[in-house]
Amino acid sequence: MTKEIHIGGTTLGGNNPLLIIAGPCAIESQDVVFNTAGKLKEICAALNLSLLFKSSYDKANRTSLSSFRGPGLEKGLRILSDMRSKFNIPVISDVHSVEEVNAAGDILDAMQIPAFLCRQTDLVLAASKTGKPVNIKKGQFLAPWDVKNIIDKFTSTGNQNLFITERGTSFGYNNLVVDFRGIPIMRSFGYPVIFDITHSLQLPGGMGKSSGGQREFAGPLTRAAVAVGVDGLFLEVHPEPEKALCDGPNMISLDEVEKLLRTVKAFDELTKSAAPL
Repeated sequence: MTKEIHIGGTTLGGNNPLLIIAGPCAIESQDVVFNTAGKLKEICAALNLSLLFKSSYDKANRTSLSSFRGPGLEKGLRILSDMRSKFNIPVISDVHSVEEVNAAGDILDAMQIPAFLCRQTDLVLAASKTGKPVNIKKGQFLAPWDVKNIIDKFTSTGNQNLFITERGTSFGYNNLVVDFRGIPIMRSFGYPVIFDITHSLQLPGGMGKSSGGQREFAGPLTRAAVAVGVDGLFLEVHPEPEKALCDGPNMISLDEVEKLLRTVKAFDELTKSAAPL
């Protein structure tokens, strides 16, 4: 059983129900954020699942210079803060540099370190020193057991509020594969593990100047991850993924979220009630 991490009134890990981390890839507008947050809150309340809203104020690791990045630190954090006040939902967003950490930490309930930056020691330590809960996404270039080095870096400050996200492993060019052995390996270190549905479906750089994706496999991969045993799910959702400004091909339509979560909730309850093999 993993540690319990408390995030803005929600609890992740232990034997608690799945935590749902969800929202649009990047903040496109206040309207998109508010509409998505309101619908996600309704869905999660109906299913008795905790929600942590995620959207990025800046996507600093885009494929192309012309790719949409978001509104930036100041405006983006203001939109997330206003959303939290309106809907009473805790928020998480990416931090890409040490210089962002304090400003982001003043607003966010939890911070996220993107997969490409998971080995950036100064960034990991700066985020840890805030005392905030931090989600570190396992780099697609790392083996599951390499996560132990990340954990040791993070907890060296005394902060134990850490969770790790599996988002697939590089498998040749422009492709990812999920090795489900990695989930119990990473959970064995004692910290909650999240399965990132949408980025595991990504085809990085697969469209030349942007990433492609295969959202049609969201259901099978999510059912498999929950059956293996995870503490939460990460999914990027959008009212109209085909019109999204960022990562549309692998985002899930807001209209499909309830069906997906209702199914995997049943898998989660069965997994948590079953005796270990």
